[in-house]
Amino acid sequence: MKNQAYRMAMLFDFYGDILTDRQKEFYDLYYNEDLSLGEIAENYGITRQGVRDVIVRAEAVLTELEDKTGLIKRFHSTRRQLEQLLQDAGRMVELTAQQDNAELEALALRFRDGVQTLLKE
Repeated sequence: MKNQAYRMAMLFDFYGDILTDRQKEFYDLYYNEDLSLGEIAENYGITRQGVRDVIVRAEAVLTELEDKTGLIKRFHSTRRQLEQLLQDAGRMVELTAQQDNAELEALALRFRDGVQTLLKE
């Protein structure tokens, strides 16, 4: 269940702006605020089934966008690669510090710092 909630949060973060205002609101209340379908229905004066239909349509839109674009999949892949580069850069800094080559050490530090910056964005 936790994995499903994470997936839904990622879909919303990446593609949520595509949804209608009502879809965004119900999706947010259901997944992020952890309100039940019944609670949302009561707050908006509609049926539980009406709330469910809006959320299911929103999920379908978000899932279809990910299936077509693969942005989240690429995001995770890129992040893993950057984390590996950061480890490699850290090792490069260690190794170049042992050498008597200031230029090589400066390049290794710049590379490491650049990867750290990319990971923060």
